[in-house]
Amino acid sequence: MKYLLVCLTLFLGQGEDATISEIGTAMKSGSSKELIKYCNETVEIKIDGESSNYSQAQAEVVLKNFFTRNPAKNFSYIHQGSSPEGLKYNIGRYVHDKGTYRVVMFIKKIGDNYLIDTLNFSKE
Repeated sequence: MKYLLVCLTLFLGQGEDATISEIGTAMKSGSSKELIKYCNETVEIKIDGESSNYSQAQAEVVLKNFFTRNPAKNFSYIHQGSSPEGLKYNIGRYVHDKGTYRVVMFIKKIGDNYLIDTLNFSKE
């Protein structure tokens, strides 16, 4: 019984870290299909200064177009943190054939899940 409690505690405590890791994997592979699984029902996407709010279905199309135009070579996190209100942010570097984008993600806890609320791509 004690072993089960320890396992459950470890599993439940990894929710945020596991989500962040899986988002990074989706970014590294340039997969809009995988990335959208970690997006809020409505997500703000900003690419090179142009920003809009999208439903998950619309956001998947926008991300697919972005990844098609800028195929992923690599993605890595360079900074992570949180606000006093509990909003998580992650800053990463998305590398593609023609250059690099700085990616800023704001992640909210919605129910038991951590979901991307804002995704900002800006050329470096």
